[in-house]
Amino acid sequence: MAVLPEVQQHYGKLQFFINGKWIESESDQIYEDVNPATGQVIAEFPSATDSEIEQAVQAAQAALGQWRKVPLRDKARYLFDLRGKFEEHYDRLCRVLVQDHGRTIGEARGTLRRCIENIESACSALLLLTKGEYVTELAGGLDQALYWEPRGVFLIITPNNIPMHAWSSYVPYAIASGCPVIVSPSKNDPICLDAIFRVTEEVEGFPPGLVNLIYGGRNVNQKILSHPLVKGVGFIGSTAVGKELFALAGKLGKEASINGNGKNHVVIMPGCNVEAVVDGLLRGCYGMAGQRCLGTDNLLFAGKAYDEFKEPFIQASASMKLGYGLDEATQLGPLVSERGRQKVIDFIEAGLNEGARLAHEGRGVKVEGGEKGFFLGPTILDDVHPDMHVAREGKKHLARLPI
Repeated sequence: MAVLPEVQQHYGKLQFFINGKWIESESDQIYEDVNPATGQVIAEFPSATDSEIEQAVQAAQAALGQWRKVPLRDKARYLFDLRGKFEEHYDRLCRVLVQDHGRTIGEARGTLRRCIENIESACSALLLLTKGEYVTELAGGLDQALYWEPRGVFLIITPNNIPMHAWSSYVPYAIASGCPVIVSPSKNDPICLDAIFRVTEEVEGFPPGLVNLIYGGRNVNQKILSHPLVKGVGFIGSTAVGKELFALAGKLGKEASINGNGKNHVVIMPGCNVEAVVDGLLRGCYGMAGQRCLGTDNLLFAGKAYDEFKEPFIQASASMKLGYGLDEATQLGPLVSERGRQKVIDFIEAGLNEGARLAHEGRGVKVEGGEKGFFLGPTILDDVHPDMHVAREGKKHLARLPI
């Protein structure tokens, strides 16, 4: 199969997108962005200063009034133009996502298709998000009118595991409902959002400040959310950070849409189609190197299903091809960061210390050309019990359910 080219080997120092313009930050706090498959630095990016945060908030607030005056049919056309731009740049966005995040090209293509579907959904929701209703004679001599008004500026925080998908889960709908946004991506894959904003910039009709992009992580996010003009936050990420943001939003009296960790179980029954189930679970368990809230964590077996399924699943897991996701033959890419990789290794070791048994070892895997990458092979723990930490918080396990 083909090995696709990188969009760029190095993206330079990333800029902020504020008030419709790309600007160089004055910050002296600079971070590095690393390709997780190679361990090579592929960009540098700044952490926003207080002045730059204020610029972004004021630009978004100014856009609130401008966007409100745009006719509904024009808003719909601009959103649909955004969908067209994603189609036009589909291949490039997929390859950027692979290079910056680490997933396979097949997974990236699925993600971009989801992004486009979300934009389409926002286009169709535009009318519902803007029209009100009128009820006559709600009570004697009393009519009722309901008007939808844009709430205001929102902070959107994208996580390291689904940077583009998370953007599409919030931003198109915010635009459709009339709300400007400030997007703050994870420090692990900011190039993904840089690429999206360069596509968004091509849409003619969005007023300056409707969408803004800055970097900086937790401290910057807290400052933005605490700003009096910011009305709320949309976040997908870890439960711990989600609780922290939810508490801050509650304290400030602001709105919050928070999505945290998932912990998903699959129950496998006797007599199932083993080949079909194994094929599905390879994607469910190992898709995006397990870094997604909808991934499969625990496998539970009823009766004889354990004996029927165990060895075929272990063999299929062991045969997966690890590598750089731009190689179309790759089935499993790296984790997004070395820190994330080490957290999974620590988790595996904690499970073994609790009494779980290693059914398949993925630590210490060697990937040609990816010696500095953040790779971890499929790892399966057996004899896991419900009271174990790994059963409540973890990754991939086999458990027998006595039915």
